[in-house]
Amino acid sequence: MLTPSLGLLSALLARIPLILKTLVQHGVHMSPGSGRQDLRTELTVAVIRSFMTFSNTISKTQQNSMRDPGIKGPMWVSKVVLPRPEIDVRNAVLHAIDELKTGDESFDIPGIESVEAEWTGYRNGVDKNAPNPDISETEKYHELRKECSSDTTILYFHGGAYFLMDPCTHRVAVARLSRQTGSPVLSVRYRLAPQNPFPAALVDALTAYLSLIHPPQDALHDPVPANKIVIAGDSAGGNLSLALLQTLLTLQRSSRSISFHGKDVPIELPAGVATISPWCDITSSMPSVVGNAKFDYLVLPALERDEAAAAQPFAPFPFPPDAVWPVDPPRSDFYVNAKTVLHPLASPLAASPDLWKNAPPVFITTGEECLSEEGLITARRLHEAGVSIVAEQFEGMPHCHGFLMINTPMGKKFFQSLSDFCRDAGAGNVKSSGLLNYIGFKSQSSREIPLAKVSDVSDEEVGVRMRRSAEWRLDGEKEMLRRAGARL
Repeated sequence: MLTPSLGLLSALLARIPLILKTLVQHGVHMSPGSGRQDLRTELTVAVIRSFMTFSNTISKTQQNSMRDPGIKGPMWVSKVVLPRPEIDVRNAVLHAIDELKTGDESFDIPGIESVEAEWTGYRNGVDKNAPNPDISETEKYHELRKECSSDTTILYFHGGAYFLMDPCTHRVAVARLSRQTGSPVLSVRYRLAPQNPFPAALVDALTAYLSLIHPPQDALHDPVPANKIVIAGDSAGGNLSLALLQTLLTLQRSSRSISFHGKDVPIELPAGVATISPWCDITSSMPSVVGNAKFDYLVLPALERDEAAAAQPFAPFPFPPDAVWPVDPPRSDFYVNAKTVLHPLASPLAASPDLWKNAPPVFITTGEECLSEEGLITARRLHEAGVSIVAEQFEGMPHCHGFLMINTPMGKKFFQSLSDFCRDAGAGNVKSSGLLNYIGFKSQSSREIPLAKVSDVSDEEVGVRMRRSAEWRLDGEKEMLRRAGARL
C-alpha cells in the first residue's frame, strides 16, 4: 500500500502550480466555473482533468483504473461467479440487435462466459479502517443480508467508458447506496473493451439479470422477482442499464423466452432503472459536449468543437499502441464499430420514443456536464413515450459528481434522490411529474422545468447531429482501414 500512496503524493505535488492557479482564479471570480461551482468542485475538476492524458497504453491505463483498494470499513463484499448459461442468452441479445438495426451495422459476435460479480452491502457499527472479516464468501453474503432491510435488490453496472474501472473501484459508493436504500447490491464485472467490444458487456448484463430472477444451482441468493429488481449504473454503466432495458423491451415485444440453465424463462421487466450521468450518445454530438466542457473533467472527441474538424478524418484518442489497441482490423471506437454507433443498444439516445413504450420507471440524474444534454433528451423521449420519469440536474456539477464528492451538500442531495427512487421503484410507488428538478449549487434551491423544454435541440435535429457525427467517425474508420491495408 506504500507505493501507490507515494505515487499519488508525488502526482499531487507536481500539480501544486495548477492548484494555486485554480485557487487564485476562483478567488478573483475569473475561473471557468465562476458563479456555478464552489472551490472544492473547481479543484476536483481541475485535478481530475489533469490526469486525463494519453501517456500510457490502453492496457496500462486499464490496469491503473482497476487497482483494487481492498475491502475495509463499513461495507460487506461477497465475491461470486455467475455460471456460464446456454448460448441462447447471447442469441437473445443478437436477436434484439437485429430487431432494432437500421442499416448495415457490424459488430463482433461474443462468446458466452461466466460473469464475476460482488454482492455489496453496508456493514454497520465499524469504523472506516475496520479490516475485512476472515470468513468465507458465503458467510459474508449472509452477514450482508442480515443488515439489509429491503426486499428490493439493486443490479449495478459501473462506469468507465466501457474500457476502464471495475466493481472494486465503486465499492464505497455502492455501499453507500445500499446503506440508504436498505438493499443488497449485485455489482457486475462485465467484460471490457477494446478486448471485448459491443455487445459482450450487454450479454454479461443480461446473464446477471436473469441470474437474479432464476438463480443457478448453488447460488448464494434466493430468486428475486423481476419487479423487485432496480437496474442502476453510472456513465457507461448508465448506458448499459438503458441498453439492457431496451433489450428486455425488444425481446418482450417479440414474445421470446430464453433457455437459461435448463429452463425456458420468460422476459420480465425490472421495477425500474436508475442512471447516473448516463452516456447515451457514443457519437458525442449534443451541444453540451462542448458548451459544458468548462464545468467538467471529461475529454470527448466532438465534431462541433472545431469547425476544421469536419475536414479531417476522425481519429481515436492517441494512446500509444500495445497488444490490445489498436485492434485488427482497426476501428475508431474502443467499444463499437463506427457503423454501429447509431444503434439504440449502443447509443440509447438513438431510440425513438415508441421503442420505450411500456418501460418501467426511469431515473436520470446529471450535472451540468458534457453528457447532460444527451441524458436529458433521453429523459424527454421517455416522457413522450408515457414512461414514468424522474429527472434531476445539478447546476455546475461535473460528471458523476455525487460519487466524487459524496459528503458535500450536493453529494448528499444526489444520494438522497437516487435512494428515494430505488426505494419507490421497488415498492411500485414512483411518482412522475413530467418535470426536471434543476438544483442550484449555492443554496440547493430548485426549480422545475417541463421535460419537453430541457433542451432546445429538437428530436429531428438530434437525428441530424448524430448522423453527421457518426459519418465523421465512419470516415475516420475507413481511413484507418485504408492505412492498415497499405501497411500490409
